Amino acid sequence: MLDALTQQPADALLALIKLYDADSRADKVDLGVGVFRTESGATPVFAAVKAAEAQLLEAQDSKAYLGPEGDMGFVHALMPYIFGADPAKGGRIDGMQAPGGTGALRLAFALVKRAGSNRIIMGDPTWPNHTQILSDLGMEAVSYKHARSDGTADMDALRAAIGAASAGDVILLHGCCHNPTGIDYTAQDWDEIAALLADRKILPIIDLAYQGLGQGMDEDAAGLRKVVDAVPEALICYSCDKNFGLYRDRVGALYVLSRDAERTTAILSNGHNLARTNWSQPPDHGAAAVRLVLRDETLTRQWLDELADMRARMRLMREQLAAADNRVGGMDLAPLASQNGLFSILTLSKEQILTLRQDHGIYMAGSGRINVAGLTSANMEKFVSALAAVAG
Repeated sequence: MLDALTQQPADALLALIKLYDADSRADKVDLGVGVFRTESGATPVFAAVKAAEAQLLEAQDSKAYLGPEGDMGFVHALMPYIFGADPAKGGRIDGMQAPGGTGALRLAFALVKRAGSNRIIMGDPTWPNHTQILSDLGMEAVSYKHARSDGTADMDALRAAIGAASAGDVILLHGCCHNPTGIDYTAQDWDEIAALLADRKILPIIDLAYQGLGQGMDEDAAGLRKVVDAVPEALICYSCDKNFGLYRDRVGALYVLSRDAERTTAILSNGHNLARTNWSQPPDHGAAAVRLVLRDETLTRQWLDELADMRARMRLMREQLAAADNRVGGMDLAPLASQNGLFSILTLSKEQILTLRQDHGIYMAGSGRINVAGLTSANMEKFVSALAAVAG
């Protein structure tokens, strides 16, 4: 029977990792994988997380199951950072743990499908796994153009998409640090988005996977908070993989905003049911470490300082790359300075991207997406010179 299963193409990014690993050049540059890197190229464990893990090692007395809702201490500890001073909104907001932001997204899509919706409106481009999850669930993705050629968000396209939405449609929005473009909505844009969604009564799903990597924890959640204050219901998918450096521990959460506490509880009961049939119980180690960090003032300050250092390094790389704009003919690098987070897209052809890899040992996604944290003061000149060579 299993002969009916045909060979599937390798995930493009995972295949890129293998090509990079097999490259013997000492000066090769990895701009593909979406993890933070230090100036030396390392992806370290946060010192605050290490300290919390030491506490776990010493004090944790059981590895028993927690239930499909996961570590609720973790879920609730995050809420003030996401939703602000009144995180529960009188009981209207509550959540559950999920295996990474991807698990939270899978759960959110499955919830709206169970509720009767089958269409998700989303900007193009978006993180490829968004559409892959929808395809696997048999749901329809309806796209609109996310960005203009000048490096700003295309609000005209978003207005049109919301205006054309039908009853029961859902819209997916990136809360900050847009993947893959780095192009975020402005504060004024979010004011309008919140009003449009309140007027049209379209259910928003907000993917907040990079809070703290853009402008700051509060700044990166400001748009989400405006939407939450304006709409009767929403789903928020959260990831700690980037802002706590817990990539392989798969630490995420799904939050539900509804009209009242009773309704929120009922919706989450469906989330628990779906989680039970998917992963049964979420992994707890990373979530427990986050809970300990956020409950200890000293560890919280240490974590926020480490996050600020990450943010500053990425901002410096963006500024250095943007400053090289006049050296790279035919490419506009200046907008990268005002973009946010790990990612930006360079307007390169497939042939130029292949040349960068083969001739210069520079690896990036086939879309032209680069991870700016893969750049360093040591390899910046090499990268800019290579761009000038292929763009000239």
